[in-house]
Amino acid sequence: MNKHSKQFSDDAAIRKTVQGLRQLYIPRPEFNALDARFSSLLEQRRADAADGVAFKARGLMLIGASGSGKTTAVRELIRKYSAEIQTDPGYEICEYIGLQVPSPATMKFVGAATLRALGYPFSGNKQGPAIWDQVKEQLKLRQTIFLGFDEAQDLARFQTDKERQSVVNTLKSLMENSVWPVGLLLSGMPDLKKIVNQDPQLARRVDPIEIGRLHSIRDTGAVLKMVQKYADRAQIAVDSSVQSEAFAMRLMHAADYQFGLLAEIVVLAVSQALFTDGFEAKLCLQHFADVFRDRNGADVWMNVFLADDYGRIDPRRLLDNDGDGEDAVL
Repeated sequence: MNKHSKQFSDDAAIRKTVQGLRQLYIPRPEFNALDARFSSLLEQRRADAADGVAFKARGLMLIGASGSGKTTAVRELIRKYSAEIQTDPGYEICEYIGLQVPSPATMKFVGAATLRALGYPFSGNKQGPAIWDQVKEQLKLRQTIFLGFDEAQDLARFQTDKERQSVVNTLKSLMENSVWPVGLLLSGMPDLKKIVNQDPQLARRVDPIEIGRLHSIRDTGAVLKMVQKYADRAQIAVDSSVQSEAFAMRLMHAADYQFGLLAEIVVLAVSQALFTDGFEAKLCLQHFADVFRDRNGADVWMNVFLADDYGRIDPRRLLDNDGDGEDAVL
């Protein structure tokens, strides 16, 4: 940063713009697929309710590696539908309830956490089945039609086959409840597939969507458009150094080819430009290099945006400065 950085970081208009950058969401095709399936399930549930029938519910499973953007995708999905369904847990009726799977992810702890998310404080020494009976009762009382579990792969972590089957049976029972069936929105790491695939009946009731890794060639155009959109939101110019396919490849590698991490890096780089030069800033390669340095503690020769042979750098590692610096761009 230059000597004027503090001045710009204290500027209210700059801070407001940075907030806008963090709120900007650029959907991937996987999000559009998730949106379409969620909309279809919601419309069918509304139609069933209007006719007074209760069919078995279906679920959605969003799979992605760490940093793929799955948690953000679910948050944006629920925000989009907040005008059509009740999503505020503070209200008596809440049609969508979401929570992160607690640790340890025993059925008792998960059931207790779900009750708390439903606004029903759990206390006592009830066993798992009794707790989940309470969960089903509260789901009906609050008219919840979708229940979301984030980091759902933890439901089967460090569990025996018998315990995993108990998880599967519990998930099925929520969707197959004859009194008040509830659709599931499961999001998590690839291990989540093991839980769902353990039981053919559960797998048949869940629609899978996977957020794949970015492709170093195929996605270059989309990545460059994304950078431009964030710069446009900030109302700053873009330097030619961040408009080439070569730059897009560096950016994807810096994000380990994960969409969520890439969006985070772009937001930080645009914010860095604003804090450095205000609205007169021109987004350039150095802003991205500065962000990578701050995030990873990387010296020049281990900075994805500066090193010639950047493909050798593991972008997930912190303070990984064992390179000799001979291939650095100085």
